[in-house]
Amino acid sequence: MQSYLSLDKTLFNGFLPNTEPLYHLDDSNKDVLKLRELTLAIPKLLLTNKIRNQVDKLPSSFFSHDLSNYKEEELRSLNVQFSFLAHAYVWGDLNPSKVLPACLAKPWVKISEMLGRPAVLSYASYCLDNWHKIDAGEPVSLDNVALNYNFLGGIDEDWFVTIHVCIESEAKLAITSALDIAVAFENDSIEKNFLSEKLTTIKESMMEVNHIFRKMPEKCDPYIYYHRVRPYIFGWKNNPDLPDGLIYEDCFNNEPQLYRGETGAQSSIVPTLDALFNVVHERDELREYLDEMRLYMPPGHRELIEYVENHSKLKGFINDNEDLKQVYDDCLQEISIFRTQHLQYAADYIHSQNTKSTLFGSGGSKVRGTGGTPFMKYLKKHRDETDKSKLDQD
Repeated sequence: MQSYLSLDKTLFNGFLPNTEPLYHLDDSNKDVLKLRELTLAIPKLLLTNKIRNQVDKLPSSFFSHDLSNYKEEELRSLNVQFSFLAHAYVWGDLNPSKVLPACLAKPWVKISEMLGRPAVLSYASYCLDNWHKIDAGEPVSLDNVALNYNFLGGIDEDWFVTIHVCIESEAKLAITSALDIAVAFENDSIEKNFLSEKLTTIKESMMEVNHIFRKMPEKCDPYIYYHRVRPYIFGWKNNPDLPDGLIYEDCFNNEPQLYRGETGAQSSIVPTLDALFNVVHERDELREYLDEMRLYMPPGHRELIEYVENHSKLKGFINDNEDLKQVYDDCLQEISIFRTQHLQYAADYIHSQNTKSTLFGSGGSKVRGTGGTPFMKYLKKHRDETDKSKLDQD
């Protein structure tokens, strides 16, 4: 299967799908209709504590029909729905479920394998493939994007994801320019005017990204995020609530699987720019974590990062061209600003919150993020390593 962001050097929409994600499948299959019905009902089922009751009523043969003729965009839509339903099932009570029933596990694992990703809610499923434009004729923007699926729903959850959708949209010029530079290096056709133009585009694109990112607090309250949004996007690796992982019934020989939860580290924007600017991350547990995050990205995103990584010789070229050093450092400064803002949000939205359990569950660990890492330490190290890559260290 060809990824929707393959290395054919054609990028239309950054790391968002080239066509708007499907809101629903045009399919009369009863299981497809039932899946959509249950996924749309998740907010009500979580509120009434009926999510597991309703899922457990599904037959073991649920979604056992042939999936080979489904298009990739259809599989991505199904994957989003199974991801939401599975996480609602696991985290939809004060005590997480250690077993995901076969009626969800078997089709979800199959669809995920067809897409080349683990069966867990990832950034791609939560954000990239989970939106539609309110006005189809208008561009992606904060006032023209709505989510297809939610957990509890509400302004705070919608805004949290919408911000990330719009960040991905604004970053598309930066990503296109990064790929253009890598192609030029591969073809040995790099030249100063071209590079100056592309680096300026990256800087301006990231300035817009940071402008959008700063809007997060406008409609996403830290307390609501911590207690109403965050509990459902955790995974089951390095998670004290599921220390042994999750059993996918009738899959993987019923042995528990360890997958990390949804996290912004699974976005491909910054890894692509790190690759372009030859940002060096020390060989330690952080570097291993960053490499692991690529497994949760769509295959085409992984390929693009690796392509840029393998062909960019940007830092060496800039060192030999004094008049390009300023725009090079300006780009790194915008990436550093993005990482600093992320660090601040981690402090405000997670570290400063308490871990009191509520009707909808706990916000989880204040030390470990949804991806199962000591997030404050990692985010600070990301930022510091970006700053070290600047040519002017004064």
